[in-house]
Amino acid sequence: MPLVDLPLAELEQYQGRNPRPADFDEFWDNSLAEMRSIDPQVELKPYALDQKVAHCFEMRFTGIGGARVYAKLLIPKKLDKPTSAVLGFHGYSMHTGDWADKLNHVANGSVVAYMDCRGQGGQSEDVGGVQGTTLNGHIIRGLNDSPKNLLYRQIYLDTAQLAGLVMAMPEVDATRVGATGGSQGGGLTLACAALEPRIARAAPLYPFLCDYQRVWEMDLATNAYSELKTFFRNHDPRHQRKEEIFERLGYIDIQFLAPRIKAEVMMGIGLMDTITPPSTQFAAYNKIRAPKRHVLYPDFGHEGLPGFNDMVFEFFNGM
Repeated sequence: MPLVDLPLAELEQYQGRNPRPADFDEFWDNSLAEMRSIDPQVELKPYALDQKVAHCFEMRFTGIGGARVYAKLLIPKKLDKPTSAVLGFHGYSMHTGDWADKLNHVANGSVVAYMDCRGQGGQSEDVGGVQGTTLNGHIIRGLNDSPKNLLYRQIYLDTAQLAGLVMAMPEVDATRVGATGGSQGGGLTLACAALEPRIARAAPLYPFLCDYQRVWEMDLATNAYSELKTFFRNHDPRHQRKEEIFERLGYIDIQFLAPRIKAEVMMGIGLMDTITPPSTQFAAYNKIRAPKRHVLYPDFGHEGLPGFNDMVFEFFNGM
């Protein structure tokens, strides 16, 4: 098999390159305390969809900084006791997608909530200045400011806040909540499970937002990671601040949140992935201390992995 990264034996031991901020744990503990102090002001607006299995709602809640965060919420019509729930997170630049593609989990008896990321393709607000999309530069948003103003700090906290709100619903058994998503959604799945440790199962697919310095050193700061190159070209063309910049990115590096995860994890990885290189994914995977397994696709990259969605469905069915 041709290699785009390290051999598998080395991937299994790889611990990452990006520096970890010394106050990382304090930073996230304080961030969670700030999130918990917010009145979420949850709003549920019924959504008409001609189908037989779910009550559908457009959900909005107030997150960090006062932003109104949007999610699609689907509740099974036939419930006689609290049930499991599935949280979903989308890829970079995208949105929650169609209602109908979430009915599989509802038909299986689960509450489903899918969240739009701030400022991307959906309806969640980025309160940095304007309404609507603010997509370009989300990784580097706030990089020249306080780490508290990193946009992904806010988005990670949105995932945890959504999880807590769903767990508090009378229809939901808080001990049976799972999270899933691919690429950015895979990174957010791990962030959610780390920041809301009651998550029972997590099924990330080739997670984004891991080990930024490794991506840079592999000369793969392209596509979703291209803004790293843009930042250096515009703000540090001689790399005089390189160590400082990567350490600051460490606050939003999923690999450093991974040790907080208590959920059982099943991660899908394509070993030919040049968008989120396998080593960056393993940097996070290898730091997970909870029960875990990876599902490897040797000939696949950042694309649909055959059979993985079925595995996720069965994984959550066992909660």
